[in-house]
Amino acid sequence: MVEHFAAVEQFNSPIENSVLIPIPLGIISMASLVVRFLTKRFIWEYDPTLESTYRHQATIDDEVVSMEILDTAGQEDAIQKEGHVRWGEGFVLVYDITDRGSFEEMLPLKNLLDEVKKPKNVTLILVGNKADLDHSRQVSTEEGEKLATELACAFYECSACTGEGNIMEAFYELCREVRRRKMVQGKTRRRSSTTHVKQAINKMLTKISS
Repeated sequence: MVEHFAAVEQFNSPIENSVLIPIPLGIISMASLVVRFLTKRFIWEYDPTLESTYRHQATIDDEVVSMEILDTAGQEDAIQKEGHVRWGEGFVLVYDITDRGSFEEMLPLKNLLDEVKKPKNVTLILVGNKADLDHSRQVSTEEGEKLATELACAFYECSACTGEGNIMEAFYELCREVRRRKMVQGKTRRRSSTTHVKQAINKMLTKISS
Protein backbone atom coordinates (compact mmCIF):
# COMPACT_ATOMS: atom_id res chain seq x y z
CA MET A 1 0.00 0.00 0.00
CA VAL A 2 1.32 3.46 -0.92
CA GLU A 3 1.74 5.69 2.09
CA HIS A 4 -0.09 8.98 2.39
CA PHE A 5 1.36 11.67 4.61
CA ALA A 6 -0.06 14.62 6.45
CA ALA A 7 2.58 16.81 8.04
CA VAL A 8 1.96 19.16 10.94
CA GLU A 9 4.34 21.94 11.95
CA GLN A 10 3.90 23.99 15.09
CA PHE A 11 4.94 27.63 14.98
CA ASN A 12 4.83 30.82 17.05
CA SER A 13 4.36 28.77 20.19
CA PRO A 14 6.15 28.16 23.49
CA ILE A 15 6.22 24.50 22.40
CA GLU A 16 8.44 24.41 19.32
CA ASN A 17 7.83 21.15 17.51
CA SER A 18 6.60 19.64 14.29
CA VAL A 19 4.41 16.61 13.80
CA LEU A 20 4.29 14.23 10.87
CA ILE A 21 1.25 12.00 10.44
CA PRO A 22 1.59 8.95 8.19
CA ILE A 23 -1.77 7.85 6.76
CA PRO A 24 -2.30 4.90 4.37
CA LEU A 25 -3.48 6.06 0.96
CA GLY A 26 -6.90 5.01 -0.27
CA ILE A 27 -8.58 4.49 3.12
CA ILE A 28 -10.67 7.65 3.14
CA SER A 29 -11.58 7.70 6.81
CA MET A 30 -7.88 7.59 7.71
CA ALA A 31 -7.24 10.90 5.95
CA SER A 32 -10.50 12.14 7.39
CA LEU A 33 -9.04 11.64 10.86
CA VAL A 34 -7.07 14.86 10.36
CA VAL A 35 -10.18 16.70 9.14
CA ARG A 36 -12.17 15.39 12.12
CA PHE A 37 -9.46 16.71 14.45
CA LEU A 38 -9.45 20.10 12.75
CA THR A 39 -13.15 20.66 12.13
CA LYS A 40 -14.96 18.08 14.30
CA ARG A 41 -16.74 17.00 11.12
CA PHE A 42 -16.52 13.95 8.85
CA ILE A 43 -16.05 14.21 5.10
CA TRP A 44 -17.71 11.46 3.06
CA GLU A 45 -15.75 12.25 -0.10
CA TYR A 46 -12.02 12.80 -0.07
CA ASP A 47 -9.60 13.06 -2.99
CA PRO A 48 -6.38 11.34 -1.81
CA THR A 49 -4.41 12.81 -4.74
CA LEU A 50 -4.80 16.42 -3.61
CA GLU A 51 -2.17 18.05 -1.41
CA SER A 52 -3.71 20.29 1.24
CA THR A 53 -2.33 22.60 3.89
CA TYR A 54 -4.21 23.53 7.05
CA ARG A 55 -3.52 25.80 10.00
CA HIS A 56 -4.89 25.02 13.41
CA GLN A 57 -4.62 26.69 16.79
CA ALA A 58 -5.36 24.98 20.09
CA THR A 59 -4.78 25.45 23.80
CA ILE A 60 -2.88 22.54 25.31
CA ASP A 61 -2.29 22.63 29.07
CA ASP A 62 -2.95 26.39 29.15
CA GLU A 63 -0.49 27.08 26.32
CA VAL A 64 -1.59 28.32 22.90
CA VAL A 65 -0.24 26.11 20.15
CA SER A 66 -0.42 26.97 16.44
CA MET A 67 0.08 24.19 13.92
CA GLU A 68 0.47 24.06 10.17
CA ILE A 69 -0.74 20.77 8.73
CA LEU A 70 0.37 19.54 5.32
CA ASP A 71 -1.44 16.59 3.74
CA THR A 72 1.05 15.45 1.10
CA ALA A 73 -1.44 13.04 -0.52
CA GLY A 74 1.08 10.24 -0.93
CA GLN A 75 2.36 11.57 -4.25
CA GLU A 76 5.88 12.31 -3.07
CA ASP A 77 8.89 10.33 -4.22
CA ALA A 78 11.29 8.55 -1.84
CA ILE A 79 13.51 11.62 -1.40
CA GLN A 80 10.56 13.88 -0.60
CA LYS A 81 9.16 11.29 1.81
CA GLU A 82 12.48 11.07 3.64
CA GLY A 83 12.56 14.86 3.84
CA HIS A 84 9.11 14.88 5.45
CA VAL A 85 10.23 12.30 7.98
CA ARG A 86 13.38 14.27 8.83
CA TRP A 87 11.27 17.40 9.28
CA GLY A 88 8.78 15.78 11.62
CA GLU A 89 9.42 15.54 15.33
CA GLY A 90 6.30 13.61 16.31
CA PHE A 91 4.35 10.96 14.45
CA VAL A 92 0.85 9.50 14.51
CA LEU A 93 0.78 5.95 13.14
CA VAL A 94 -2.78 5.20 12.00
CA TYR A 95 -4.24 1.84 11.00
CA ASP A 96 -7.72 0.61 10.13
CA ILE A 97 -9.12 -1.86 12.69
CA THR A 98 -11.09 -3.53 9.86
CA ASP A 99 -7.96 -4.05 7.74
CA ARG A 100 -5.28 -6.32 9.24
CA GLY A 101 -2.92 -5.42 6.41
CA SER A 102 -2.84 -1.78 7.51
CA PHE A 103 -2.08 -2.91 11.07
CA GLU A 104 0.80 -5.08 9.88
CA GLU A 105 2.33 -2.05 8.16
CA MET A 106 2.77 -0.20 11.45
CA LEU A 107 5.94 -1.93 12.65
CA PRO A 108 7.76 -1.62 9.28
CA LEU A 109 6.73 2.04 9.21
CA LYS A 110 8.14 2.56 12.70
CA ASN A 111 11.38 0.91 11.56
CA LEU A 112 11.52 3.32 8.62
CA LEU A 113 11.08 6.28 10.96
CA ASP A 114 13.84 4.95 13.22
CA GLU A 115 16.17 4.50 10.26
CA VAL A 116 15.65 8.02 8.93
CA LYS A 117 15.65 9.74 12.32
CA LYS A 118 18.57 7.87 13.96
CA PRO A 119 20.31 8.47 16.28
CA LYS A 120 17.31 10.42 17.62
CA ASN A 121 14.43 8.59 19.29
CA VAL A 122 11.12 8.78 17.46
CA THR A 123 8.18 10.32 19.32
CA LEU A 124 4.87 8.81 18.24
CA ILE A 125 1.40 7.60 19.15
CA LEU A 126 -0.54 4.67 17.67
CA VAL A 127 -4.16 5.10 16.55
CA GLY A 128 -6.64 2.43 15.48
CA ASN A 129 -9.30 4.08 13.30
CA LYS A 130 -12.87 3.00 12.34
CA ALA A 131 -13.83 2.05 15.90
CA ASP A 132 -17.46 2.46 14.83
CA LEU A 133 -17.12 -0.67 12.64
CA ASP A 134 -16.54 -3.06 15.51
CA HIS A 135 -18.65 -5.73 13.77
CA SER A 136 -16.05 -5.79 10.95
CA ARG A 137 -13.03 -5.66 13.24
CA GLN A 138 -9.95 -7.63 12.16
CA VAL A 139 -7.58 -6.20 14.77
CA SER A 140 -8.48 -6.52 18.44
CA THR A 141 -8.00 -3.72 20.95
CA GLU A 142 -5.61 -5.99 22.83
CA GLU A 143 -3.41 -6.36 19.74
CA GLY A 144 -3.26 -2.59 19.38
CA GLU A 145 -2.35 -2.19 23.04
CA LYS A 146 0.35 -4.86 22.74
CA LEU A 147 1.92 -3.17 19.70
CA ALA A 148 1.82 0.21 21.45
CA THR A 149 3.66 -1.36 24.39
CA GLU A 150 6.31 -2.71 22.02
CA LEU A 151 6.64 0.72 20.41
CA ALA A 152 6.66 2.41 23.84
CA CYS A 153 3.92 4.84 22.89
CA ALA A 154 0.36 5.85 23.75
CA PHE A 155 -2.52 4.01 22.06
CA TYR A 156 -5.98 5.21 21.04
CA GLU A 157 -8.93 3.73 19.18
CA CYS A 158 -11.32 6.17 17.54
CA SER A 159 -13.61 6.84 14.60
CA ALA A 160 -13.18 9.69 12.14
CA CYS A 161 -16.75 9.01 10.97
CA THR A 162 -18.62 9.29 14.27
CA GLY A 163 -16.06 11.11 16.40
CA GLU A 164 -15.99 8.11 18.75
CA GLY A 165 -12.89 8.02 20.96
CA ASN A 166 -10.84 11.02 21.93
CA ILE A 167 -9.23 12.09 18.66
CA MET A 168 -8.36 15.52 19.98
CA GLU A 169 -6.67 14.08 23.07
CA ALA A 170 -4.58 11.79 20.86
CA PHE A 171 -3.12 14.75 18.96
CA TYR A 172 -2.66 16.75 22.14
CA GLU A 173 -0.84 13.88 23.81
CA LEU A 174 1.58 13.73 20.91
CA CYS A 175 2.35 17.43 21.40
CA ARG A 176 2.93 16.78 25.10
CA GLU A 177 5.30 13.92 24.32
CA VAL A 178 7.29 16.08 21.90
CA ARG A 179 7.45 18.84 24.51
CA ARG A 180 8.66 16.43 27.21
CA ARG A 181 11.34 15.07 24.93
CA LYS A 182 12.51 18.58 24.03
CA MET A 183 12.74 19.50 27.71
CA VAL A 184 14.90 16.44 28.40
CA GLN A 185 17.11 17.20 25.41
CA GLY A 186 17.45 20.81 26.54
CA LYS A 187 18.62 19.73 29.99
CA THR A 188 21.09 17.29 28.44
CA ARG A 189 22.51 19.99 26.19
CA ARG A 190 22.88 22.38 29.12
CA ARG A 191 24.69 19.73 31.18
CA SER A 192 26.96 18.96 28.23
CA SER A 193 27.73 22.67 27.74
CA THR A 194 28.54 23.10 31.43
CA THR A 195 30.86 20.09 31.32
CA HIS A 196 32.73 21.50 28.32
CA VAL A 197 33.18 24.85 30.05
CA LYS A 198 34.56 23.14 33.17
CA GLN A 199 36.95 21.08 31.08
CA ALA A 200 38.18 24.20 29.26
CA ILE A 201 38.75 26.05 32.54
CA ASN A 202 40.62 23.09 34.08
CA LYS A 203 42.76 22.81 30.97
CA MET A 204 43.58 26.51 31.14
CA LEU A 205 44.45 26.33 34.86
CA THR A 206 46.67 23.31 34.23
CA LYS A 207 48.61 25.20 31.59
CA ILE A 208 49.02 28.22 33.88
CA SER A 209 50.23 26.13 36.82
CA SER A 210 52.72 24.29 34.64
